[in-house]
Amino acid sequence: MIYCVVPRELADEMFDRLVTYYADNPNVTVIVDRRVGNDRRLGKDAGEFKDQRITRDRRRPRVTGTFPPLESEG
Repeated sequence: MIYCVVPRELADEMFDRLVTYYADNPNVTVIVDRRVGNDRRLGKDAGEFKDQRITRDRRRPRVTGTFPPLESEG
């Protein structure tokens, strides 16, 4: 799915035009950006968000123990 996001300021002018343009493409949806308020990220360091995000290693853990040594063939 592809979203074509139209800024609120241009919605009156562009929304109907883009919906018509993408009418034949079922993979595209035209939407209007309706967010309001200030962007909370503005003016902050990326380091401030680092504490809020937890990155985990989702791979399977290795088998415990040791493997026997491989013998060379020849």
